[in-house]
Amino acid sequence: MELFEGVGESSSPPRSFGGFSGSDKRNDVYSRLIESGNEEVVCNPELREQLDAHFNRLPARYILDVDMDRVEDVLLHQKLLAQAKDPEKRPVFHVHYMETIQTSKDGNDDLQQCSRSHIEGVEYEGVVSSQKRNEDCAIDFEPCSKLGDLNLDVRKNAEDMERRYLTDAFCGRQEVFQVPVHQIIFSTIDKPKLLSQLSALLSDIGLNIREAHVFSTTDGYSLDVFVVDGWPVEDTDGLHEAVEKAVARCEGSLSGSSPSHSFIEKALVTQSESGDWEIDRRFLKIGEKIASGSCGDLYRGIYLSQDVAVKILKSEHLNESLEVEFAQEVTILREVQHRNVVRFIGACTKLPQLCIVTEYMPGGSLYDFLHKHHNVLELPLLLSFAIDVCKGMEYLHQNNIIHRDLKTANLLIDMNKVVKVADFGVARFQNQEGVMTAETGTYRWMAPEVINHQPYDQKADVFSFAIVLWELKTGKVPYDTMTPLQAALGVRQGLRPELPDKTHPRLLELMKRCWEEDPHNRPSFSEITVELEELLQEVQATPDSK
Repeated sequence: MELFEGVGESSSPPRSFGGFSGSDKRNDVYSRLIESGNEEVVCNPELREQLDAHFNRLPARYILDVDMDRVEDVLLHQKLLAQAKDPEKRPVFHVHYMETIQTSKDGNDDLQQCSRSHIEGVEYEGVVSSQKRNEDCAIDFEPCSKLGDLNLDVRKNAEDMERRYLTDAFCGRQEVFQVPVHQIIFSTIDKPKLLSQLSALLSDIGLNIREAHVFSTTDGYSLDVFVVDGWPVEDTDGLHEAVEKAVARCEGSLSGSSPSHSFIEKALVTQSESGDWEIDRRFLKIGEKIASGSCGDLYRGIYLSQDVAVKILKSEHLNESLEVEFAQEVTILREVQHRNVVRFIGACTKLPQLCIVTEYMPGGSLYDFLHKHHNVLELPLLLSFAIDVCKGMEYLHQNNIIHRDLKTANLLIDMNKVVKVADFGVARFQNQEGVMTAETGTYRWMAPEVINHQPYDQKADVFSFAIVLWELKTGKVPYDTMTPLQAALGVRQGLRPELPDKTHPRLLELMKRCWEEDPHNRPSFSEITVELEELLQEVQATPDSK
């Protein structure tokens, strides 16, 4: 359960629109709609108020992104958002043909040009923040065709196209292709990881995402506009049917429907009696809010005279996916008890307010410690922190648990500067085959096999630890000049953080082995712990070591 959605980021300044303000464009949209002569528009005396209400629900960037040659799209967006209020219809989607472009492989064609994608709230990372998807965040991507390579995999017909091109190139010919471009718009209840789900859905159909314009409304709905290629014909009937089938395969995970309590009860009923860990709300006192996330808030509290941290899920945003994560997190927390794993105290599993109560960690997260407070770690403290993380992860792996989102934001510090692994919302017990394929985690710390949706195991956590180790040494956010998706694409193609200067050679060598491309070449946490403890002893014996 991703409570810590982190800080929104942007690698480029917001676009300018020739001095056009949002207010100017509102007036222009209204005027263009009236001038269109559309009877439904002209005869609607409340049109202006309805438009203002629509624009006020969405972030400022929405009005700036409106295509003045297609102002009717605003009315379409209104209708989709209205339809999304019906749980039986969610997710609502609309498909239409846009244009056919010509493309070749000579480097001057449409597909080789980089189009800008504007995504709001894509995989925010790092420290706790109250920022949400509906805040402005413009992101420049690599060339459009490469967005598909993030295992929004390029479809089979693109591979066929490539083969045809190679044949023609060998024969001295240059082939030009006609590529239909379509737009697909989704609306549903907003939730974490929605963009990733929708992107995967389009990838499964065989579509390549050229642009994505993703917005959240102030009342918790999403408006996600994708410009895609990969559907071979202009006609949209077949594409509409393909999207409909793909949505159905998601089995309701995109609907955002409010969950019933029965799932949580069924998920936890096989465990021991809940009396051992079910929190009595009468004895739980909620204090100051520590942090906010898209699916819940974190508070400091007191339970039976002890300081606690209370993660409270926002009932209005609950859906089947979050409910599953809640039950899974409770299940795992109940099974673990280690000095370097945050201690579980109990949970409230009774609607309307679900919460998880853990020990309070006054030192905050390692992310805050490094990036908000700008602490520079001396090598002994760095190694001590790293050893704590390793011992916690070694314990989890020995108990067949993969964390799947190991990063500094999920590593907490107690009053004695002991680091503990926290946030088990996406952690899982390793399955019988010993591998998984679902993409989960945070791109900057994510192993390449996870990004690629390839089978992975506990060694994916080792890769993430390598990035944490680099972060402890440098005090920098990984790939800080890139957007999360650009970083993911780079990691898939072999990119790693630049090795820091003036670093102990054994530490550098360990980093490189932990982020090896082949998971089998990465050491286990038990091996890493031994190496780090030996290095710490060496450093303590020779204080001048770096």
